[in-house]
Amino acid sequence: MSGDEVTASGRAEARGDRGDPPEAVLRAKYLDYCSARVADALLRLSADEMYVLAHEVARGDDRQVEEPLSFGAMVKLATAGISKQLGLPDFPDWAKEYRANPEYYEQRLFGLWETELKPSSSTAH
Repeated sequence: MSGDEVTASGRAEARGDRGDPPEAVLRAKYLDYCSARVADALLRLSADEMYVLAHEVARGDDRQVEEPLSFGAMVKLATAGISKQLGLPDFPDWAKEYRANPEYYEQRLFGLWETELKPSSSTAH
């Protein structure tokens, strides 16, 4: 099965053409969904807001941070804070909701889930 067939298969399953998507597809979509929510929240932060959030997370986790924070460290800390604030669902809860309303979630995916589905060497011809 080629990569295009895998993604086409995943799209067909997401539309309900063949029932529930396999767990690998659901897990990839779950990670895509969570990533999209976090990325959207990060992009809405000003540099000052990200700085403040990063320091709040560091203090809350009793982390020692070196000043000045590197941009990478600030993004990691802010991402952790946003993930907590968003209250993202765990996988089983999300999968249940996805199965009940796939159209809602499909509109909120980046499409990154498709890159997670690589055909195994046993299916490649």
